[in-house]
Amino acid sequence: MSEDSEKEDYSDRTISDEDESDEDTFMKFVNEDIHQCALLTADSISDPFFPGTTQILLEYQLGRWVPRLREPRDLYGVSSSGPLSPTRWPYHCEVIDEKIEHIDWTPLNPEPMYIPTGLEMEPLYANSKEETVVYLAEDAYKEPCFVYSRVGGNRTPLKQPVDNCDDTLMFEARFESGNLQKVVKVAEYEYQLTVRPDLFTNKHTQWYYFQVTNTQAGIVYRFTIINFTKPASLYNRGMRPLFYSEKEASAHNIGWQRIGDQIKYYRNNQGQDRHHHFSLTWTFQFPHSKDTCYFAHCYPYTYTNLQEYLSGINNDPVRSKFCKIRVLCHTIARNMVYILTITTPLKNSESRKRKAVILTARVHPGETNSSWIMKGFLDYILGNSSDAKLLRDTFVFKVVPMLNPDGVIVGNYRCSLAGRDLNRNYTSLLKESFPSVWYTRNMIRRLMEKREVILYCDLHGHSKKENIFMYGCDGSDRCKALYLQQRIFPLMLSKNCPDKFSFSSCKFNIQKSKEGTGRVVMWKMGIRNSFTMEATFCGSTLGNKRGTHFNTKDLESMGYHFCDSLLDYCDPDRTKYYQCLRELEEMEKHINLEKVIDDSDTSLKEITLDLETSSHASDSSESNDSQTDLLKLNSQIKTKKIQLKTKKERNSTIARHQNIREEEQEIQGLLYQMTVYLIISEDSSLTKIPDSH
Repeated sequence: MSEDSEKEDYSDRTISDEDESDEDTFMKFVNEDIHQCALLTADSISDPFFPGTTQILLEYQLGRWVPRLREPRDLYGVSSSGPLSPTRWPYHCEVIDEKIEHIDWTPLNPEPMYIPTGLEMEPLYANSKEETVVYLAEDAYKEPCFVYSRVGGNRTPLKQPVDNCDDTLMFEARFESGNLQKVVKVAEYEYQLTVRPDLFTNKHTQWYYFQVTNTQAGIVYRFTIINFTKPASLYNRGMRPLFYSEKEASAHNIGWQRIGDQIKYYRNNQGQDRHHHFSLTWTFQFPHSKDTCYFAHCYPYTYTNLQEYLSGINNDPVRSKFCKIRVLCHTIARNMVYILTITTPLKNSESRKRKAVILTARVHPGETNSSWIMKGFLDYILGNSSDAKLLRDTFVFKVVPMLNPDGVIVGNYRCSLAGRDLNRNYTSLLKESFPSVWYTRNMIRRLMEKREVILYCDLHGHSKKENIFMYGCDGSDRCKALYLQQRIFPLMLSKNCPDKFSFSSCKFNIQKSKEGTGRVVMWKMGIRNSFTMEATFCGSTLGNKRGTHFNTKDLESMGYHFCDSLLDYCDPDRTKYYQCLRELEEMEKHINLEKVIDDSDTSLKEITLDLETSSHASDSSESNDSQTDLLKLNSQIKTKKIQLKTKKERNSTIARHQNIREEEQEIQGLLYQMTVYLIISEDSSLTKIPDSH
């Protein structure tokens, strides 16, 4: 990977660029201290005890040289004194000059899922030499791997789309986060689209975001994307595509909205090399003629959107006091990965008392819903509410809002410009290939040396399941006392947000294929609460939100609920904590009983007695014991499991267990009556004793 340094225009540098001259900084310190002492760098004198470095300064004080480390440079990623750092593209990518902007808007009413009619068509297109290609991104496969980057990408004149000689729709996707490879007009009002795989790969076709112009109102158009690779899709569960009209935005202040009829996701006939592809088709009528419109898989959130948001924080005299924005590292395309430190300014005596919370997002660039959750979190934590102030007083938040800006810029769905999934490479030592995850892991390791990290959460989007949920790590193999405790925060989140967050969808395990993810690596580093939060691309099956899509405000609200749950989790009053722990214990008992009924011939009486002995109050000294007893019970059940071979045997076992329950209830009733009788008898005998004397 070369940087093409001889040809490159470096006008895009900011004062935070790591190429800033050490000599200039050195002169700054010399000028400041010239009247107090003499300063030299260690390599400016012949001293065998110091290495050749510009990071050690030697101060001449009281007749001798005293070494000290140079003060670190401020790596400001955004500056009020000049423009934002321009986005850098692979040198061969064509990029239009037009800046794409969308308004923020929330629909007045919830947007319902699509309900299939059973009459949806499944268009199957045969390759034909007579087809009319109306859009083709020929530059996508110009290079087999990333070479170097430029501001604005390809500097040669852009290829113009097909001349508009009729009513043909015009397509464009050569803008930030755009993703379209080819469009073919197959009928008068019907178009076949191919989305571009992640750059330098041949897969990960999921994300789409493109522009359409030359529209006609009142015409039923059909769009069919033909090269998806996942057999299952939320489009088969009622999800609709997103649509944006510039005329609707300017005239009625209406932004992104869910649209489409005859929506169908199906297997098509485009399979190559025994790999089958899948199509998404929908019909739609544009609201205006001669409009500029957009379609997208999820609400776009670009690298430029993030930079503008951070610039607003940096220029705010209030928020900038407790939110410091720095550059964690540069990507392989030389884009900046920002890190935010959010806390009330620390005093020296408090430097190690505050615990840390870490949030990251957009390691997968097509999962834009994670950026909207991150925005909601930042809006709240940087606000002036009493709870936000309490959180800033209590914790140090380290936030990396966009781990994969290169992928976001070029419109990838999952990979970086290395052609790899960054969320499988947190264990990699290849700093140059995976800089953002390498530096994130290194930052967290150093942070853990200074203070306790109580929670790590990486925000994602999910393409197959509804609702919002978490993946955690199963600590039963390492520390039995943490088996249920690490489920408490997700359970609190489900209670605080019952119409969006599903605790039943949460999973707590470590698959072999996930050992390189941020969640697992941070857990193995010692962070007890290490989670991936997954937000659906679709909507909710819960409460008042049931059967409707999530909009941006729904996603942003999860940032608030995250903060609210964090306050509950760390509340000095541990009532909610132990209430959740008791509920988890009851859930575990219920699960174990179901396993016994379904898979075991163990005596239910024996299991019930074991369960009763494991019930404890919520006192912290006893909560760990109750978890240990539950785990002992699990091992007992596992050792006594007998696989039933037939349905008849299974049904007879269930009936036998039911009879045992009824017998136990009768016995418990008799025992209760006998106990009452004995107590009464004892009381009456005591009252008669004085008379006998």
